[in-house]
Amino acid sequence: MAMRKTKLAFVGGALALGLSSGAFADGPTAKMLADTCAGCHGTNGSSVGPASPTIAAMDPVVFVETMQAFQSGDTYSTIMGRIAKGYTEEELEQMGEYFHKQEYVPAKQEFDQAMVDEGAKLHDKYCEKCHIEGGKPVPDEEDYYILAGQWTPYLEFAMSDFQNERRELPKKMGKKLNAMIEDKGEDSVKTLYAFYAAYSDFKSSDTGDDDDDDDKDKD
Repeated sequence: MAMRKTKLAFVGGALALGLSSGAFADGPTAKMLADTCAGCHGTNGSSVGPASPTIAAMDPVVFVETMQAFQSGDTYSTIMGRIAKGYTEEELEQMGEYFHKQEYVPAKQEFDQAMVDEGAKLHDKYCEKCHIEGGKPVPDEEDYYILAGQWTPYLEFAMSDFQNERRELPKKMGKKLNAMIEDKGEDSVKTLYAFYAAYSDFKSSDTGDDDDDDDKDKD
């Protein structure tokens, strides 16, 4: 009797293993891959921690390029470089499409309304031409980066990386950033953070800096 039970258990285990293997024959699903990010970036990419960005609604191309930059070491990281190396390009594309379809939930954080109002003016003048609609997600557009509703500490860390050459600063962004700081002072960046934290109903006045030298920046 004991031998019969052992055989039945073995057969049952083999069947279960076969079913399990069949279920994953085509590899993990996009959701399974995305769920591995939840520990830092929250369920479905909605971050609940101040050091990690929300990646829900992220541009899928930007997602893949960002992860590949972590893989290669072109973008500075503490742990993302190691994590990113665990995925193939196809898996990254699956994850990017999954997160792109998720609802964006702005972080709930405090802000100073006076700084928000001033930050809106600065954004409109220096940032809106690239980060349209106040830096909110624009899923119908291409190559967009989400600033509005991101955790302020995360934006501060990212800016520090740019300014300290731990992350490549795009020429156009560097030009606008330097112009703003020269005109409005170092604290002007903090007013931008307040504006993004507010996730306000922003309307552009279309009075931003001229981009006549954009072609030079591309050279």
